Amino acid sequence: MSSEYQLSLNDYISILRRRAGLLAATFAGIFTLAVAIALLVPPVYQSTGTIMVESQQISADLVQSAVTTYAEERIEVIRQRVMTRENLLRIIDKYGLFKDSRTSYTPSELIDEMRASIVIELLNVNANMPSRPKGNATIAFKLSFEHRDPVLAHRAANELVTLFLDENVKVRTERAVQTTEFLTQEADKLKIDLENLENQIATYKQEHGNVLPENMSVSMNAMQRIESELREVERDYKSAQEELRFLDVELSSAKAGIGAGQGTGVALSPAQELDRARSEYARLTSTYTENHPDVRAVKRKIEQLESKAGASEGSGVRTTGDLMVAKVEAKMASAKARVASLGQQQGALRQRLNTLEKDIIKAPQVERGLSTLMRDHQNAQKKYEEIRAKQMTAQVSENLEGDKKAERFSMLEPPVLPDKPIKPNRKKMIALGFFLAIAGAAGLAMVLESMYGGVRGVEALEAIINRRPMAIIPYISLDAEERKRKALIKKILIGLAVAVVASLVAVHFLYLPLDILLMKILARLS
Repeated sequence: MSSEYQLSLNDYISILRRRAGLLAATFAGIFTLAVAIALLVPPVYQSTGTIMVESQQISADLVQSAVTTYAEERIEVIRQRVMTRENLLRIIDKYGLFKDSRTSYTPSELIDEMRASIVIELLNVNANMPSRPKGNATIAFKLSFEHRDPVLAHRAANELVTLFLDENVKVRTERAVQTTEFLTQEADKLKIDLENLENQIATYKQEHGNVLPENMSVSMNAMQRIESELREVERDYKSAQEELRFLDVELSSAKAGIGAGQGTGVALSPAQELDRARSEYARLTSTYTENHPDVRAVKRKIEQLESKAGASEGSGVRTTGDLMVAKVEAKMASAKARVASLGQQQGALRQRLNTLEKDIIKAPQVERGLSTLMRDHQNAQKKYEEIRAKQMTAQVSENLEGDKKAERFSMLEPPVLPDKPIKPNRKKMIALGFFLAIAGAAGLAMVLESMYGGVRGVEALEAIINRRPMAIIPYISLDAEERKRKALIKKILIGLAVAVVASLVAVHFLYLPLDILLMKILARLS
């Protein structure tokens, strides 16, 4: 056929007449198949429960919860924990779900089928919250389960809703307990560190007690006192040395037979020497105190003379010269002992003075080390107080979760036994089948015409030969062709009758009983 020729309406009508039987058969077959599929597809029931997310009953300004995640995040976490392999297999075995598929499906395929049957739908509301200036806040969510058996769908939905509610309490409680335990462990660690620092500070103060900043004034006073004592001991030491030199001269004079106190060559008697010493003691005490070295030397001399005078009077053996020598030697022994004692005192005082000077020199370093320890102690104390405050807050949050005063999930609408399936939508399937039947029949006719088409009609022939035919011979039908045509028409009518009956049956069972539908039509017409 020439590409320049365009089919007219008469051509399309002619095609429909020639292919009427094929079109009717194709339409009836596709539509019947669609109706059969719509009727034979098993129904799926859905049981849905609504869970509301209740806010914290006590103001968050007073008690801060340990669980601060958003509701949708917790719902997703709970969903992952509930829909584990173990839980789903337990529910499948408990209620005998998917009995028809258990022989042909593996456990993993059953679990996938179970997960595909669970539907969670979040119900949000626009919220102007400081932490979430844009977006929605979840106030509730729906948990649904789909199954071919409405009873099993209801039971499984109840089981899943119970698991969600229990798991939410478990998750929040576990998180609050874990937070408290963690903060308690951290507080114990910081307490140990704080005690170690306190022990270090105590040990450091014991080791450097005299050099500590708070003891520097005491050390300076002690240093001044030791310097004063040292000056006094040095003065006594010089006086004792002078006295020792004087006694040495006196001893030499006594041994040579010369009186220490006379130039006449006559030795003084002990009584005279004692009187002379007493006169000297009286003269010195009028000028100096009892602690003056000269006064103390004369006093010791008097005591020695008194003891020697008593001994000489009792014995009467020694001569006056021997007594003088013995007296001077006794004085020298006492003076030497005093010099040695004062020297030892000088050494001890100088050693103490040197020790204090070294301590004072070390004072800045000691103060620096003590400042470092005190700073570490203050930081540790601050951290310990902060973690203790957080621990108390976490404990209050744990009590809040235990008393169910925090944010919680509550049952708003429990799952109900479904009374009608949610899918398949048989009306849409039948309507879709109707249009597919029309499209399929028309498409088949067009394909056949394009494959096996000939030259039909005067216009088509004229378009090919570019001339008008001289005569037109009409088509003469035979009796056999007439019988075939009638048989075809009969089949078409039967097919249409079957299709009408099938449509009426589908409407009766899937949409509305025919008697009720007829009454509604009559009521509207009246």
